[in-house]
Amino acid sequence: MKDYNLTHLRELESEASYVLREVAAQFERPALLFSGGKDSIVLVHLSRKAFHPASIPFPLVHIDTGHNFEEAIIFRNKLVKKFNARLVVGSVQESIDNGRVVEEKGINASRNVLQTVTLLDTIEKYKFDAAIGGGRRDEEKARAKERFFSHRDEFGQWDPKNQRPELWNIFNGKKRMGEHFRVFPISNWTEMDIWQYILQENIELPSLYFTHEREVFFRDGVWLAKAPFMAMKPTEKAEKLRVRCRTVGDISCTGLVLSTADNLEDIIREIAATRVTERGGRYDDKRSEAAMEDRKKEGYF
Repeated sequence: MKDYNLTHLRELESEASYVLREVAAQFERPALLFSGGKDSIVLVHLSRKAFHPASIPFPLVHIDTGHNFEEAIIFRNKLVKKFNARLVVGSVQESIDNGRVVEEKGINASRNVLQTVTLLDTIEKYKFDAAIGGGRRDEEKARAKERFFSHRDEFGQWDPKNQRPELWNIFNGKKRMGEHFRVFPISNWTEMDIWQYILQENIELPSLYFTHEREVFFRDGVWLAKAPFMAMKPTEKAEKLRVRCRTVGDISCTGLVLSTADNLEDIIREIAATRVTERGGRYDDKRSEAAMEDRKKEGYF
């Protein structure tokens, strides 16, 4: 990388570290939302650097759909043990069993939407007043509307028209009883920034991000992973292909891309050449034009 890129990444790192330290200073019970994806892994790395030599001052919160990639869960447990972090798991299956949510049925059924209730219940149970997430403004138009400190009302809902100004990096974390904030320290990063930073810092990632052979099937322009809970249409056929993930979530909504990139340098070159956005392969975003914004208003990540 050129010196310009190194300087640019250091500026982004400094900004994110400042936001993380503001969270620690302004909130009593913050938590870091951890999915096992690259953005949340980068957040853990940034948090370790921001508070070194102390340990990360907030727990990692994973909302487990029960339909996760096995590689992501294995990596999560390994990371928690390696850094001696506290892990809090909210279970979507438990929400279903307790009647808090109703599982979707049919070919396009997904537990991704159900995560919202589980997340809000977990925030309420542990009285978290700030939930740090890895959302970036370049990902999707609804996320572009987010502030660094994103206010949520007592119902966990987000109103994009009722957010506080953030002038000169002054963040206002004041809230009423029952309200909380979502905080997005890497808002100004791009997908390319994330990958260049991962390369620069030598950050370990799950094998999902590198090309590997997997049984997949094609639906509505997206390659999806075959799994026992993934119902297939009679016209759909599973085949083994060399694929990788650009973004990792619930198996039912995570699209895979055909790829030969088995190292970070190749991934960066591949992203530089692609004309498809990172979330272009997210199957859950295809439900409607405003799918992400609708979910965020209800309390989604």
